[in-house]
Amino acid sequence: MRRNAVVFVAISLLSGFGSSAMSLVASIWILDLTGSASRAALAGLCVYAPTLLGPWLGGLVDRAPRRPLLIATNLLLAAVLLSLLAVRSPAQTWLIFAVAGAYGISYVLLDAGESALLPAALPTNELGAVNGWRSSAQEGMKLVAPLAGVALYAWQGGAAVAVLSAAMPLAVAALYATLRLTSVSRADAPRARGLRAGLSVLAGRGVLRTTVALAALSIAVSGFATAAQYEVVTGVLDLATTFLAVLASAQGAGSLLGGLVVGRLIARRGVTVVGVAGTALFAAGLVARCLPWWPALVVGGVIGGIGLPWTLIAAVTAVQAGTPSALLGRVSATANTVMFGPIALAIPLGAAAVHLGARATLLGCAAVCLGAAGVVLRRSRSAQPPGSAEPTRGGKPMQSSYMCPSAGKRCSCAG
Repeated sequence: MRRNAVVFVAISLLSGFGSSAMSLVASIWILDLTGSASRAALAGLCVYAPTLLGPWLGGLVDRAPRRPLLIATNLLLAAVLLSLLAVRSPAQTWLIFAVAGAYGISYVLLDAGESALLPAALPTNELGAVNGWRSSAQEGMKLVAPLAGVALYAWQGGAAVAVLSAAMPLAVAALYATLRLTSVSRADAPRARGLRAGLSVLAGRGVLRTTVALAALSIAVSGFATAAQYEVVTGVLDLATTFLAVLASAQGAGSLLGGLVVGRLIARRGVTVVGVAGTALFAAGLVARCLPWWPALVVGGVIGGIGLPWTLIAAVTAVQAGTPSALLGRVSATANTVMFGPIALAIPLGAAAVHLGARATLLGCAAVCLGAAGVVLRRSRSAQPPGSAEPTRGGKPMQSSYMCPSAGKRCSCAG
């Protein structure tokens, strides 16, 4: 199983490099071709819009053989990326938008498919650690791949970046073929489809409901606070806009470091506690960004970079370990829609709220996160009588509610 863990981390490295290198270049390429900043921004919308189709695309993951679907999706993505070789003038800009949309659809399918495949490739007690390593790999690529992509674009143009990015899913497809999987029955699939089936599982299991809700709140708040952070940097502290890149790097560094230890924390404390801790750390990072001192903003970026991925990884691990195999695809995709969908509304609302004051907005966001974390922690403790939740033997956790071996059935430990 260690071999499978290495393969999954390698997949995250390669796919993270390819997508991160292309994402920034796509917008720059459109800007160079059209001279329109608004059109360049629409490339990002094309990437994130398919997230709203997550529950239905996740149903496809549940109906199709998962490894062949992941391999086919990567091969098709490589072919679509190579279509960018035809871009020569503004008349072909639509191809870049089409590729951005294809990336968005592939993200949904690959995220859901990989979440559904992980329990067949790894022991349940290793899911948290491997999810953390994968997160660190992806965050590491976000630090280097955009710079590499832009440098290659400046040197050889967009076609060269397209070829490099297309090579990544080809390599990923080959890695999927090397995984050693256990057979997992899907005979218990209910008739409910798409959003209804995914939401019924998320709402019906306490640990899943709690961790996914915490992640959704934290991610939405991160979008709501974006404009306030910009205002603190450029307006309150009167720093150059380039300082935002420093904060992004600080957050990426925190995410990389946090991902390396989150698996051990999940194994010791459970997904609910880690989700609460992540939300609280993210709130602390927001408070630090209110201080009138630029190093505090950097520290806040690192703290928030640790906390937000912890909350997300806790939710993803809970879904993987607590969902019947037959429903993993649609439940994972529905969870992604629930967690990331609200950010589309939170960003413009935050842009309006910043007129009330940047620091007030950040402090309000921090209060919301701390309040939610406190409520979840109090309820989780009151709902579990002594000795019933995550018992230990010899200082090590035994099988807990989020690692229930009967995850596909109703049982006393399923939440």
